[in-house]
Amino acid sequence: MADEALLIVMCAHERRSTRGFPVGVLPMTWRILSAGRFGEFRDQWQALNAHSGNTPVLHADFVSPLLEELGSGKEHLAICDAPSGPIAMTILSRQGSFSWQSFQPANAPLGLWVSNGTKSVQSLLSGLLKALPTIVGLVGVLQQDPDLAPRPPTAGGLSTLDYIETARITIAGTFEHYWSQRGKNLRRNVKRQHAALEREGVKTRLEVLVRASEMERAVADYARLESGGWKRAIGTAVGHEDAQARFYVKMMERFCTANAGQVFRYYYGNDIVASDVCVSHGDVLVILKTTYDESVKKTSPAQLMRHEMFELLFDQKRFRRIEFYGRVMDWHRQWTEEVRTMYHVNCYRWPLLRAVHEMTRAQIHRRTTVASLTQAG
Repeated sequence: MADEALLIVMCAHERRSTRGFPVGVLPMTWRILSAGRFGEFRDQWQALNAHSGNTPVLHADFVSPLLEELGSGKEHLAICDAPSGPIAMTILSRQGSFSWQSFQPANAPLGLWVSNGTKSVQSLLSGLLKALPTIVGLVGVLQQDPDLAPRPPTAGGLSTLDYIETARITIAGTFEHYWSQRGKNLRRNVKRQHAALEREGVKTRLEVLVRASEMERAVADYARLESGGWKRAIGTAVGHEDAQARFYVKMMERFCTANAGQVFRYYYGNDIVASDVCVSHGDVLVILKTTYDESVKKTSPAQLMRHEMFELLFDQKRFRRIEFYGRVMDWHRQWTEEVRTMYHVNCYRWPLLRAVHEMTRAQIHRRTTVASLTQAG
């Protein structure tokens, strides 16, 4: 309530101070459209993605099915126009009375924001704040990768917030050299597991599905595997025919049609025991989803699959890096030392609102920390 009261006072002040501002003097203007019109601006989005790291998870073939299957229908497409054409685009959803943020379903590893880099994030978001319907106090762009969009400094009404650490593998040189740099425990475990499976007469096999016609079956098999594990218990597993499954089938079919989708599957005999769903664009491969058969106790199917999968990717030399885009876990650190921190961006209409918001967030963090220490004691 205190934040809302502060906003009301500031809104009244801004209406007085900006009355009569001449239209069209800004070098850039924002258009706010229904996200249902995304297809009309596919080419412009793609051109900006090319300037934003050319990542597959901001490709139009990823964004379109994301909106179609996981959107509410109330999302908005915001386009920043300059004389030369669009210089930034984002998909937004409204969050309460005074704030908006980038559309962020759990299946999107990055916030849906692309820009050609000719204007600072602060100037772009400041303009967007004023273009949105009604008075808006805050716009947030979530889950940004500092390697694609350098983290801006805190200044004026702009601040950033740590999100998660994420990992990648750079593909350079031979797999033999890469493997020799892994820890002794990992190398020994992989060797030991293969020996144990061989003694039991279990033949392992890596399969790679790349055809669009194979994706419906691949996603169904993935969902069956994931639904048998811990994700089902917390309600995040891909279902057989739910919105998540429809998104992955539709999205993977589009990527595979462009020779940019791959589903890796690992077999013990005739049984699928692990699977990774991946998309690529240019020289980047992103592992979107990973699962394994949790009923297998004596070996780690996912670990064995990754060993053969990474060896294949090193040998193919098609990609320059493999992105995980999930929170770094201990097992990630076995495969790579390349870790970076992703971040959120908040742009406030007034610097004072940023200060109040950050102070409130710090107080909540302190209370949470004290409560955790009290419970631990």
